[in-house]
Amino acid sequence: MIKETADGVELAVRVIPRAGRTGCSGLRGESLVVRLAAPPVEGAANDALIDFFARALGVPRRAVRILSGERNRDKRVAIAGVTAGQIASALDL
Repeated sequence: MIKETADGVELAVRVIPRAGRTGCSGLRGESLVVRLAAPPVEGAANDALIDFFARALGVPRRAVRILSGERNRDKRVAIAGVTAGQIASALDL
């Protein structure tokens, strides 16, 4: 699920758009499940996902990138400047 890289981490994320509120809701298989209040229209859910990780981890938005799956619910996300331990503690995993 969480893979450490030279710059930070990469993780598999399963997005559930149009949720009641934005937040992490645990694991499903090898993916971190993130519920987003934003709809999957015109990139709103992707922007909300980037905002969620930036705020939860205390990193700038530019440190969070969607590597693959911009149009899918299953995504690969890269976050620079953090470790797997920081992600686990910030998201209560």
